Amino acid sequence: MEQHNNLNVVKDSSLYGYQETDINTLFDTLERCAGNRRLLYQLPTGGGKTRIFSAIADRFIRQYQRKVVVLTHRVELCNQTSATLKNLGITNKVINSQVKVISGREKHQCYVAMVETLKNRIREGLFTTNDVGLVIIDEAHHNSFHKLLGRFTGAAVIGVTATPFSSDINRPMYKNYDELIVGENIGSLIEQGFLAKPKTWRYDVELNTLKTGLNGDFTVSTSDELYSSPAMLELLLHAYESHSKKRKTLIFNNGIFTSRNVCKLFEDAGYPVRHLDNHTPAAARAEILKWFKKTKGAILTSVSILTTGFDEPTVQTVILNRATTSLTLYHQMIGRGSRRLPQKKTFNIIDLGNNHDRFGAWSDPIDWHQVFRHPEAFYEALHSKTGFESHNLPSDMRTKFPNSLQLSFDIQQAYQDAVDNGIKPRIVIRDSIRQHALMCADNSDTVSEAFLLTDELDKEIGWRVKQYAKCLGRVTKNYTEWLHQDYRSKLRMLVQKIMQRRQFLKQAG
Repeated sequence: MEQHNNLNVVKDSSLYGYQETDINTLFDTLERCAGNRRLLYQLPTGGGKTRIFSAIADRFIRQYQRKVVVLTHRVELCNQTSATLKNLGITNKVINSQVKVISGREKHQCYVAMVETLKNRIREGLFTTNDVGLVIIDEAHHNSFHKLLGRFTGAAVIGVTATPFSSDINRPMYKNYDELIVGENIGSLIEQGFLAKPKTWRYDVELNTLKTGLNGDFTVSTSDELYSSPAMLELLLHAYESHSKKRKTLIFNNGIFTSRNVCKLFEDAGYPVRHLDNHTPAAARAEILKWFKKTKGAILTSVSILTTGFDEPTVQTVILNRATTSLTLYHQMIGRGSRRLPQKKTFNIIDLGNNHDRFGAWSDPIDWHQVFRHPEAFYEALHSKTGFESHNLPSDMRTKFPNSLQLSFDIQQAYQDAVDNGIKPRIVIRDSIRQHALMCADNSDTVSEAFLLTDELDKEIGWRVKQYAKCLGRVTKNYTEWLHQDYRSKLRMLVQKIMQRRQFLKQAG
């Protein structure tokens, strides 16, 4: 790339040292490589990606006198980026759905655009790409931007993301980018005082009723069933009151139905709380965010709206009231609480979706170069961690047993524990029967209702018996069938005993 000014080294007092270093690395790489290089730049949420790529745009325009286009995937990000560029003295134009004409007399050196809008303006002949020298892609992991890159044949590309792992495993990022540049990791930013240190509270949640959809993540419908159940709502309130009471708290949910139930839960408990989702009108959203900012101990429960383009440093706790298979979403949600303030050196993470077990601690180092080069292997490793959670319980099991937090029972692990401790293996079936009996009793008012629920468990009983038979080794089919019937008989007897005892205690009280 031909240089016009001697601006090889950034010296900007508003940038942190690691930011200056990364900008210089990116420019050195562009200048060292022939042709229009495509670089992917990784930096954790909270590391100042918008400030960095705004400085990159500023330097590129001054150094090469060529135009820069910044692509985003959300309107809020467009406006925030435009404002940051203006603060640096870079005149820029936002190309959104309201912009129908782009005058040739306009002298803007920088444009900020939504990807679909810009694609339409190029197709309509209203925007030319010949004089664009650099395309910067925010939240590049979305990979929806690849369709536009072919239009900028004379431009270098810098994609920016906290997680260089494509949202679509069939479109790995190494196919669109030549090289990955990795910035400071989360642990280093915490150690240097740029990010707050997390305190994580993990709860073991039964996720067996969750199903995955076409996008590979857990479906909204099965998540709503689980997280709107009385047992999970009770656990959420308990976790909040134990670790976040009177702290400014963000709660992330997978469904609007759940989020509204969560809002009612905290309202009924007397806490200041509001609900926000992607259907909330812009004016109402602005009012809610203003309320959240100024209200001490405020709780904001949300869906699909605050993972990007939202920056409220006063957040003290992030509650993951959902499970996800998306590493990017995991980092984005937690990152909303990681902003450091003079009076805020730590923040809380409350995990109610076994996400920590799936991805590791948020601040654990990740070999992003390995993820970038071998995303398929990384994907398989992630989903193998999800697989153990998904013995196929009926999808409506959660609805039939809403007061039970745990629905499954690991027969093989219980058997191994018994053997290791010198206990007779039949204790495994005894404990399994007891768990099923409590499920039926906890979700019934009468013995007859509880007996009906035992019928709902028949397929699950059959699966557990087969698992137990596998542990024993070579057993006859006759024995397995007898074991199944014996299990059901003992289950009904124990259910009746528990219900009668509870009725007696109720009358005695």
